[in-house]
Amino acid sequence: MQPIKKILVIRLSSIGDIMLTTPLLRRLHAAYPEAVIDYCTKPSFADLLALNPRLSAIYTTEELPRGAYDLVIDLQHNLRSYAIARLLIAGRTVRYRKENWKKWLMVQFKINCYPVQRSVVDRYQDALNNMALPSDHLGCELYPSSEERVFAQSFFEGRQKTLAICFGAKHFTKRYPPQGFAAIIALLLQEMPLQVVLLGGKEDAPHAKEIMNSLPKATREKVVNLAGKCSLMQTAALLERSDAVLCNDTGLMHMASAFSKKLFVLFGSSSAAFGFLPYRTPYDLFEAENLPCRPCSHIGRNQCPKGHFRCMNDLSASLIAKKILDCCK
Repeated sequence: MQPIKKILVIRLSSIGDIMLTTPLLRRLHAAYPEAVIDYCTKPSFADLLALNPRLSAIYTTEELPRGAYDLVIDLQHNLRSYAIARLLIAGRTVRYRKENWKKWLMVQFKINCYPVQRSVVDRYQDALNNMALPSDHLGCELYPSSEERVFAQSFFEGRQKTLAICFGAKHFTKRYPPQGFAAIIALLLQEMPLQVVLLGGKEDAPHAKEIMNSLPKATREKVVNLAGKCSLMQTAALLERSDAVLCNDTGLMHMASAFSKKLFVLFGSSSAAFGFLPYRTPYDLFEAENLPCRPCSHIGRNQCPKGHFRCMNDLSASLIAKKILDCCK
């Protein structure tokens, strides 16, 4: 095989999936330190990679890469990524095998065909199983700018510890109820001085308002609601400064993992078998075990198919708060 001097990685979406490609970028750079490594993603996610030192150029679906590459690594593996790869002169193209049939069997019949619980990071690397990538024991990577870090610093002037709460998720069945988050916050603030920061995008702002409205009035002043008020990378800088993170199964969870934060993770309709647990960072996982209807989806649903939403409603706010207290005291 000809020497590898130019590499393109394609992963178009979304936040968590792109974050989980960053260990592979690091390993590619270590294996081919002289190679140019480019990346193609959707415009809304390009900021996640903008300052990544492993990359030479970032292309988007609005400004596609052109020309020749010795190696194209398609980690999206759909019609759109196929079309992008066909525009290129590629010495070799490899693709991530999604194994959607395994997810289907898990969702439809609760048959687990994943013999060993493996991260999607390792499954991404399987696409390169005949190439000598050096293994490492490091996690995901994310690089806020100095301006974004200055923005975050203004919220951390005191000496008290800060808990970031990433309460959003695209789909309803991946979101712990706002009243549950409010109950956890109230329990925590009864026991210790703590700053709580609510983080999320504009689409999460209504849920943040529900959390705030469910809190006792005396507690609200200790909660900083930044949902919908920060850019994606400003949110990253806030996660970097926080002491711990309480989160749903969402992209911000993987962003926080890049800073080796202690994570308290709430899984609802999904399953750890799908490979999307935090990668190489400490975490406690909360899930409704032995619930026969779990998982009902690998990406989430807009409503509970059974109507009871036990996968989230059965998670104990007091137990979650106790675990956080044990860590943060």
